[in-house]
Amino acid sequence: MKKKLLALSLFLLIGSGIMAQSGYQWKTATSDGYTYKYVTNDPTKSRFYTLKNGLTVILSQNVKEPTIEFRMAVRAGSNTDPRTATGLAHYLEHLLFKGTDKFGTMDYAKEKPLLDKIGGLYEQYNKTTDPAKRKEIYAQIDKTSGLASNYSIANEYDKMIKAIGGQSSNAHTWYEETVYNEDFPSNATDKFLALQAERFRNPVFRIFHTELEAVYEEKNRGLDNDAWKMDEKMSALLFPTHNYGQQTTIGTIEHLKNPSLVEIRKYYNKYYVPNNMAVVLAGDFNPDEMIKKVDKSFAFMQSKPVTLYNPAPEKPLTKIQKVDIYGPSAESIEISYRGYAENSKQSMLLDLISSILSNGKAGLFDINLNKQQKVLRSSAGYQQMKDYGVFNMSAQPKQGQTLTEVQKLLLDQIEILKKVILMKA
Repeated sequence: MKKKLLALSLFLLIGSGIMAQSGYQWKTATSDGYTYKYVTNDPTKSRFYTLKNGLTVILSQNVKEPTIEFRMAVRAGSNTDPRTATGLAHYLEHLLFKGTDKFGTMDYAKEKPLLDKIGGLYEQYNKTTDPAKRKEIYAQIDKTSGLASNYSIANEYDKMIKAIGGQSSNAHTWYEETVYNEDFPSNATDKFLALQAERFRNPVFRIFHTELEAVYEEKNRGLDNDAWKMDEKMSALLFPTHNYGQQTTIGTIEHLKNPSLVEIRKYYNKYYVPNNMAVVLAGDFNPDEMIKKVDKSFAFMQSKPVTLYNPAPEKPLTKIQKVDIYGPSAESIEISYRGYAENSKQSMLLDLISSILSNGKAGLFDINLNKQQKVLRSSAGYQQMKDYGVFNMSAQPKQGQTLTEVQKLLLDQIEILKKVILMKA
């Protein structure tokens, strides 16, 4: 088994500041009855609208190709998962592809009683601890799911997207977001918006059985992935109280094995509200016409108060923490530092520093380590979240090289950068 060393520390910044901000400013304008904000000198000429129900709409016109990119972004992810039901936001993401009472079903009147029964059985299953009884309940879930599948139309949403010319359909869940992404031909705008409005009107959580297996498989792949294990351990040490380190997007095995469709529905009703969502469209359209269509399509959504995750600040890290992680992959080292809040000067500096160290061509790691073949590979990067970021350096040793030697090579590049900054100060 190969050993991996993960070193965690507090990042100390050296420097007198950051480059002066350019002259970009927020402005307000009105066109064809709709008021929007924009940023001066923005090459994308994006417009930022807020509709009456609180829905944010961002439009960016680009007529080079007769296509449109779409994003539906929800400000909710694993940070807002209940501590007793981690992985819930990710489960919900999967279920938003299963249709409503209007599509995804051959006969919803006959399907609904079976789906309601499945939901009730899962609640019984979650509250039951006796293994024999749990097995009996799960057999009922399995049987009822089989009956319900006689009325469901698997993958109908994907087929409908392809039918109007869409080439890709996907989504992702992360700490603070769930984002659904599509593309479609510009001449199919009306059909596409009608489909999306229906999709988010009242999703039906059908074919849940198969999604359980899909998420289990994702979890199992992560458990066998050394890089994933290192990232999870690093997050736990960098964030001992924040959800960034205390609950993963995919959730715990215990919670994944005991899902609650009732809790998933509550989560949807709580966070999938217009004042917590944004529609983003970029492509071949007239912004004045598109905003009217989006407004009409999503006017059914009603605003609700939303309480987001607002944790206490993490205490400063005052010592280096090290941990060895074992797995089948080749040895490597990760050195990670807790960063700062988004849009702060410190976070922008860290992002800049990561590019100076590693940019694939002329970074310090690229020139001094990779091109000179002092290590097998090395890289640096900065991952930004809302409350904090993570600055990371990684490298893989050559044959016969120790992880301690590689660690020194990485830290030496930091010292070079510090000297350059001090000379410029």
